[in-house]
Amino acid sequence: MEALTWTGSLGGYLNPVLMVLLALLAIAVVAQFVLGFFAAPMTLQSNPDGTLEARGGALGMAETGVKWTFLASLAVVIGYIVVPLVMPYGAAGIIGEMSKRFLPVWIALIALFAVSIYYKRRLGLYGKLFDSTIGMIGFALVMFWVFTALFVGLFDMILTHDYLTQVSGLKNKVPGVPVPEGTEGAIPHYLLGGDNLARDIFSRVVTGSVFVIAIAPLATIFAFMVGITLGLPAGFYGGKLDTVLSFVANLILAFPVILLFYLLVTPEIVLTGIPSYMAAFLFVFPLIFFGVLLNSRYYTQPAKRNAIMIPVLGILAWLYVSVINQPGTVIDFIGRPVQPLYFMPINWLSNLTITLPAWFDLFDITILVVFVSVVFVNAPTVFRIVRGLTLDLRTRDYVAAAQTRGEGAWYIMLWEILPNARGPLIVDFCLRIGYTTILLGTLGFFGLGLSSESPDWGSTINEGRKLLLIYAHPALPPAVALLSLVLGLNLLADGLREESLKD
Repeated sequence: MEALTWTGSLGGYLNPVLMVLLALLAIAVVAQFVLGFFAAPMTLQSNPDGTLEARGGALGMAETGVKWTFLASLAVVIGYIVVPLVMPYGAAGIIGEMSKRFLPVWIALIALFAVSIYYKRRLGLYGKLFDSTIGMIGFALVMFWVFTALFVGLFDMILTHDYLTQVSGLKNKVPGVPVPEGTEGAIPHYLLGGDNLARDIFSRVVTGSVFVIAIAPLATIFAFMVGITLGLPAGFYGGKLDTVLSFVANLILAFPVILLFYLLVTPEIVLTGIPSYMAAFLFVFPLIFFGVLLNSRYYTQPAKRNAIMIPVLGILAWLYVSVINQPGTVIDFIGRPVQPLYFMPINWLSNLTITLPAWFDLFDITILVVFVSVVFVNAPTVFRIVRGLTLDLRTRDYVAAAQTRGEGAWYIMLWEILPNARGPLIVDFCLRIGYTTILLGTLGFFGLGLSSESPDWGSTINEGRKLLLIYAHPALPPAVALLSLVLGLNLLADGLREESLKD
């Protein structure tokens, strides 16, 4: 079996075209930049149909050249992805085979964009996102990794080899290397080469997306639950409550983030059970949030309120206990997790200790410490944002109107103030997922709270950077993956901010 090149036989046709187009694009960009210094200020003149009049002269030609050469280059890049789908194995090289592996993701993206654009006028702020070019690019990058994580985590698709399997003789081998006979996975090549332990880099990168997509958004949601639940009353009531909560938030924010992470995930701290107690405290906030939300909305309709709250809170309580319970963990009579190693039956309270049955425990979160650390670090910042928005919005006329109607304080906070703060909060949510992604990568890079075999992008980058001057290929793919996801989240936030300001 021969090694694969990057573009295979397809490159013989597309590579020269792409090189020419990129050269023309560079020339057009330089020409536009230089001519821009000598061009007269552009006035807003309209065509008969209401559109702006195009700039004329040499600068106008340069702008037109930039536009069309960029679009042509983009079309060629799309050709590298689309054409290999109908070519035999290996004919389109490494890029072509990676494109084939991501076929389910391409189909899901096309279907999502087609449906979203068709119904965008009915989808509120999400639909308006498709009026923003920046927003669509960011959304596409984010959803690419979301769909990748879903197909890998749920269906074991896209992978070419097991991400932990070591194949003798493929240590630090270059991309496209063939695997020995008898060790083939889904394909007989390591598309992005082997790492320092002879594992498939491509499979480890796509598997790492599962770790990021599973932790970053969910941890951010929990942080928002904590920040909103505490920030709304702090900003609405003010006084001593605001002073105490703000002091605690500022105290947490005073610690350097990396130092705080290091303190929370060190084995000595983990063995004390502190992260488990923090999980039991922080993860109860979704229960509080939805309980107060539904009670304030249907307070005057007790029968309807109870019919909705009982199943919702029951399911959330089940999820809560499943999340905080770990293998070998027991729950004492007040719901606190206690490690059996440190739980000594020295008093009558031990008789009330129970062990959760296997069918009741839905989750086995082996990285609970990392999850709790991310929530704990992000929650104070969300609290301050929500508090500041509440201080501003509580003086609005619609709040006074709700008070005149006799609405309760929590109804006003959750159903009057919070919906009107959704624009900044949605934008911050997207940005915060990006920050969390970087924090997770940083944790993995320093080897904090994660196993040495974890395929997360930070750990993979750390393993690859040790030999970066000799072998660059192990560290670059996870770095590009991390960069693309964070870039997508930032572009998505920019698009949402742009469209939310138009409301």
